[in-house]
Amino acid sequence: MDDTGNRLRFQLELEFVQCLANPNYLNFLAQRGYFKDKAFVNYLKYLLYWKEPEYAKYLKYPQCLHMLELLQYEHFRKELVNAQCAKFIDEQQILHWQHYSRKRMRLQQALAEQQQQNNTSVK
Repeated sequence: MDDTGNRLRFQLELEFVQCLANPNYLNFLAQRGYFKDKAFVNYLKYLLYWKEPEYAKYLKYPQCLHMLELLQYEHFRKELVNAQCAKFIDEQQILHWQHYSRKRMRLQQALAEQQQQNNTSVK
């Protein structure tokens, strides 16, 4: 494959892997039978290379890697047919982001206060 073909393949696989972070998209795929297709399941296994740091650094939605990992399990793929399952995952992601954002803000605030104290004590 030439450089243009490799670049296009990289872009397509990057976009697809990141779509896996969306539980509603996973529900869509499950309801249309994609997770019953052995070739598609093998493709999901192939995509695990995105977990390697040299590829993962390009991801904007790293939670897609967790979903990709869960998609390796038949039971998880079967459960995704249920819209309630997708809704639950979606809600859990939102709760995680809210908690992470608050925690990160508190950590940044504490760091700023500590730096301010260090600057004052140095004088």
